[in-house]
Amino acid sequence: MKHKKFAAKIRPYIMTAPALAGILLFTIYPIIKLIQLSLMNTNMLNPSESRFIGLDNYRKVLSRPDFHKSLNNTVVYTIAVVLIITAIALLLAVWLSEKSSKLNRLVQAAVFCPHVVSIVSIALIWLWMMEPNFGLFNFLLRKLGLPTSSWLSGSSTAMPSVILVSVWKAVGYDTLIFMAALQSVPASLYEAAKLDHANKVVIFFKITLPMISPQLFFTLIIRTISSFKVFDTVRILTQGGPNNATTTLVYSIYTEALLNLRIGYSAAIGVILLIIVSILTVIYFWGFSRKVHYQ
Repeated sequence: MKHKKFAAKIRPYIMTAPALAGILLFTIYPIIKLIQLSLMNTNMLNPSESRFIGLDNYRKVLSRPDFHKSLNNTVVYTIAVVLIITAIALLLAVWLSEKSSKLNRLVQAAVFCPHVVSIVSIALIWLWMMEPNFGLFNFLLRKLGLPTSSWLSGSSTAMPSVILVSVWKAVGYDTLIFMAALQSVPASLYEAAKLDHANKVVIFFKITLPMISPQLFFTLIIRTISSFKVFDTVRILTQGGPNNATTTLVYSIYTEALLNLRIGYSAAIGVILLIIVSILTVIYFWGFSRKVHYQ
């Protein structure tokens, strides 16, 4: 009898042990190691020469203009991507959910397809289309008699071009989530609103948005975190250029760690990025979680 009670008590811990081990091994330990490296002057070729230097790496990071440039680029990219994707995804979801037809199903498939395609393939295709001399976009602009653009080659157009590619790839995922959420909204709410002669704008803000707020809250957090961690799109399209116009925090970590071999410096940037994302997550939960309507 005692053996059965003991087994019942430890069963939950045994069942959750693999997940906890994974979190400790792949999340907690890397964070601890990252913080440790940020406080060291690390020599990866000869670890015995590594020494503790305290907050020197952080002082260097915060005093360098290129870090502030990469931070500014990351913030601009994140704000633009999150707002544009959320707005377009909401509009597409509402439009596609109103009617069920073959055209709508075709549009749904077309919108979602970029999400399942490798970002490397997508970036290479867009890289060709945005090529200044022989790219498809400038070819069409010439045919229409419009001025061409430097796209990824210009300092003023590179970041908007990267944002365009990111939005095109990711908007289908959020659209699918919002469409699934809209299907769970009780039809009786819309019928009652129509009886009260509410227009579509009032219905959208008073019924649709509150009812899908859990999914909206989820996508905002996920999209913000993923935007702050953007790397592959920048690496393939612009490699941080031109003139560091598209260098982001994660791309700075990559260049400092793997190209410049400044491990401690790059680790300090990683810790700062971790702090920024953590603060934003807390702000989201503190500011928006109370406005989320759970059925």
